[in-house]
Amino acid sequence: MNGLAAPTERLPVPDHPTAGAGFAVYVHWPFCLAKCPYCDFNSHVRLQPPDQARYIAAFRREIAHRAQLAPGRTVTSIFFGGGTPSLMEGRTVGAILDAIGEHWAVDPNCEVSLEANPTSVEAGRFRDFRAAGVNRVSLGVQALNDADLKALGRMHTTREALDAVAIARKYFERYSFDLIYARSVEQTPALWRAELELAISHAAEHLSLYQLTIEPDTAFERLFKAGKLAIPDHEAGAALYEITQEITAAHGMPVYEISNHARPGAECRHNLVYWHYGEYAGVGPGAHGRLVTAQGRMAHSTEKRPETWLTRVETEGHALVEDDLLNAEAQGDEYLLMGLRLVEGIDPTIFSALSGRNLNATRVANLIDERMLVRKANGKLAATPDGALLLNALVADLAA
Repeated sequence: MNGLAAPTERLPVPDHPTAGAGFAVYVHWPFCLAKCPYCDFNSHVRLQPPDQARYIAAFRREIAHRAQLAPGRTVTSIFFGGGTPSLMEGRTVGAILDAIGEHWAVDPNCEVSLEANPTSVEAGRFRDFRAAGVNRVSLGVQALNDADLKALGRMHTTREALDAVAIARKYFERYSFDLIYARSVEQTPALWRAELELAISHAAEHLSLYQLTIEPDTAFERLFKAGKLAIPDHEAGAALYEITQEITAAHGMPVYEISNHARPGAECRHNLVYWHYGEYAGVGPGAHGRLVTAQGRMAHSTEKRPETWLTRVETEGHALVEDDLLNAEAQGDEYLLMGLRLVEGIDPTIFSALSGRNLNATRVANLIDERMLVRKANGKLAATPDGALLLNALVADLAA
C-alpha cells in the first residue's frame, strides 16, 4: 500500500473480549455538493471549497491524538465516509493514509474503502485514489430510475450512475454500490425486482440495499409530517425486503447483515469491525469511535461543525466532544445491537464477558419459540428474518 509504513515501536495492547475483531480507522469528510432530503448524516454544503491543505494538517493531528489513546494497534481497515469523500483530492487521501501509517502498523491486506457519488466520479480522480492506496470504493447510486433519483434529490442520472460503476470496475477489483428501496408508493414488487436484477448485473461482489426510513430533522421528515410525502406501509416494505433476500440469494449475493449482501468472502471488512464490536478510531468532523484504553472501552465523538472542528484541532490537538467510559451494561447492549444485525449472530459468551452477566435463558427460549431468534450449531444466537424486521424490539427484549 502506497505510503503506509509500519511504525517501529510496538506497545502493549489492552486485552478485551472482541480483540479479534480487528482495528479500524474511520475518516469523515463532511462536505457535499448538495444535501439529500433523506440524509441525516453530518454533511455540509459550502459555496467555497474547503482548504484541503489545512484539513490535511488537522487530520494528521487528530490521528496522532487517537494513536496516543490506542497505541500498538495493527490497522485492518480504513474507511473514508461522509459527506462525499470523492470530492477530496488524491493527495489529501494519500496524506491521511500516510499519517495513519506513521502512527500504527498497517496490515498488508488492509481494506481501504472510499465512498463516492456518481456526480464526483472521474477516471482521473479514481486513478489518483487508487495510487494513493484506496483499494475499494462504495458508490451512492441509490436508484436506477431517473424519476426516483430526482425525487431523492440526487444530482445524477441512471446513465451517469452506471458509467460511474464502470469506472470503478476499471480501477478497483472490489467495489460496491447502494440502492434505496421502499422509496415511494409507486415502487411495486415487479419494478423493484427488475431494478435489483439490473443492479446485480453491474455488481461485482457487494451491494448495500437500504429501506427508506424517515429520519428526524431531514427535509423528508418535514414533507412527511406535512402530508406531502407518502412511503410504503410496513407490509409493503416487508414484501420488498423479502424480494431483496430472494433475488440476491439466487444470484450468489446473500444477505450477511440486515442491509448488506455479498458473495462469500467479499463482505465489507470495515463494517464487520463495527458489527463484531471491535475497536475503531474516528477522526474528522462528527466522527465516532470506540477505543479500549487502560480505563476501559471509551465512546468517542467529535465536533460536528467542520469549521469549529478545524479550529479546535488546530488549538487543542483534537476535537473530541464525547470521551465517555462505557459501563458493562452499555457494552453488552451495544454488542447485541451491532451483532444481531449479522446473519451469523452473536456469541453469548462474549456478551457475558462484556456485560458481566449471562443472557436470560427463559427470555432466549421464548424468543426462539416465537421464531424471532435461532440458536445455531456453534452456539451463536441470530435474528430470524422476522426478528431482523423488528430488530430494536428484539434487542430490547433480549437485553432486559
